[in-house]
Amino acid sequence: MTRTALSNGLGSCPRCQKINKMHSEKQQCSRCAHWFYSRKPNSLQHTMAWTVTALVLFIPANIYPMMTLHTFGKTEASTILQGIATFIQTGHYPIAFIIFMASFIIPLGKIIGLFFLVYHVKHRSNMSLKRQSHLFHIVENIGPWSMLDVFVVVVMASVVNLGFISNIEVSLGASYFALMVIATLMAAHSFDSRLLWDNNNKKEQTHE
Repeated sequence: MTRTALSNGLGSCPRCQKINKMHSEKQQCSRCAHWFYSRKPNSLQHTMAWTVTALVLFIPANIYPMMTLHTFGKTEASTILQGIATFIQTGHYPIAFIIFMASFIIPLGKIIGLFFLVYHVKHRSNMSLKRQSHLFHIVENIGPWSMLDVFVVVVMASVVNLGFISNIEVSLGASYFALMVIATLMAAHSFDSRLLWDNNNKKEQTHE
């Protein structure tokens, strides 16, 4: 069986990283006096709640217009998909690719990855611990790329300055998209990766 700090009655203080002897689930650090838990309380419940919230917000983020374009006296509101189609039609393939990755692939990949992690911890699947760890690191590392849309807005602002588009306004879809990104970040932060090790130990004990 894999020996972990928890199985040895030890816990790491999240503030100063000191290893403490755990006398109860909630412990005060002997060095910085910070109170901490051996595992994040209700980690799976919080992760699931934030992930479901992100999935729900993903829908209006793609249904409502992301921005309103004022071009040559005409006003046109466009969703993310319509924006991608417009950029493809006008030959701006790199921008269309960036929007597609930032608006669909990364958020959906992160949401699906979080669902997988919660499922594997709760149901003790046969997925190896190494693969679960890789999945968690991928979900954790792609988080900052969810802000790629901010970069896209900057690019579009440059287009405005170049005179291709006279004016641009952020619409309701952008607000939902920002809330969805925040929800995915909160979900990843709520997930305690040490539960993967605990789950693996329980599985090994079952097979012994």
